[in-house]
Amino acid sequence: MPKTTISVIKADIGSFPGHSRTHPKILEKAAKILKEEEGKLLIDSFVTHCGDDLELIMTHTRGEDNPEIHGLAWKVFTEGAAMAKEMKLYGAGQDILSDAFSGNVKGMGPGVAEMEFEERASDPVLVFMADKTEPGAWNYFLYRIFADPMTNPGLVIDPNMHEGFIFEVHDVVDKRKIRFRTPEESYSLLAYIGAPSRYVVKGVWRKDGLVAASTSTQRLNMLAGRYVGKDDPVMVVRAQSGLPSVGEVIDPFATPVIVAGWMRGSHHGPLMPVGLCDANCTRFDGPPRVICLGFQVSNGKLIGPADMFDDVAFDRVRSKVNEIADIMRAHGPFEPHRLSLEEMEYTTLPGVEKQLKDRWQPLD
Repeated sequence: MPKTTISVIKADIGSFPGHSRTHPKILEKAAKILKEEEGKLLIDSFVTHCGDDLELIMTHTRGEDNPEIHGLAWKVFTEGAAMAKEMKLYGAGQDILSDAFSGNVKGMGPGVAEMEFEERASDPVLVFMADKTEPGAWNYFLYRIFADPMTNPGLVIDPNMHEGFIFEVHDVVDKRKIRFRTPEESYSLLAYIGAPSRYVVKGVWRKDGLVAASTSTQRLNMLAGRYVGKDDPVMVVRAQSGLPSVGEVIDPFATPVIVAGWMRGSHHGPLMPVGLCDANCTRFDGPPRVICLGFQVSNGKLIGPADMFDDVAFDRVRSKVNEIADIMRAHGPFEPHRLSLEEMEYTTLPGVEKQLKDRWQPLD
């Protein structure tokens, strides 16, 4: 049997009201386009949203970076953007940075996380989708899942994980990559991924080559050269049978982690794990949200989904997130609620600086 590929491709092509949520008509249209390709380009598909991002989950046998699969996603996004413009939705087509598809949506605005693998006897796959934050938001969680024995006891007691994992880290500023082996290079890994605005975990593999996780690393503002919204990343994680269990994968999200993004992509705030029904960003266009859909993959078919954060066990972290949101909001335009000046370079602040540049005078 050929290998199965799961492709998760997302884009913000317009929302209502403001940056709150994707319109149901666009979700319906996207699902219809993908459904028509099942049995042809695709084996299976699922369409959802996280906040104002349209999320396409597709399975097929064509491998990663396939032009036809990416072309299908591009068709969904361009047709959806046209609908958004007709309805005068906010930010219609904002993640479409070019009118001409070049065979791959990477570098054109949408975020992409893909994974090709040989299916095991049982293959649980978790798809994480976030809104109002950046790709580096996954760094903390991936470290906790695959390198921290306090989170993942399988690193200690499961012989299939005892040797550790390999992390591929991308420098999104200087466009370079490096791989770290854990546990032996854990401290070197942390030296970089602790700066998530620049260094982003792209993927994780078991040391025998078994793929375990894949993320989107697209930095939208850097691609566009101007502020066009935050990146809103996606991530695919495999679980069980020599990999962390489903419970070990989602447990780190019970910690209220501070991430960059939120309002105008210019503020730090706590990441809130929510069920699908709460994946709508309202307060100060947030707080940042993350959803997780769980599937069993069977001959390319998506069995599910299960809404993993629709669980009372995450009620306390949601309460803590709201408390932290109150504290951060009380800072108003002051750091650390507002991003550092280095990160603000990719927001609308440079426009204000340009207006005032001639009013500065040298110190005596």
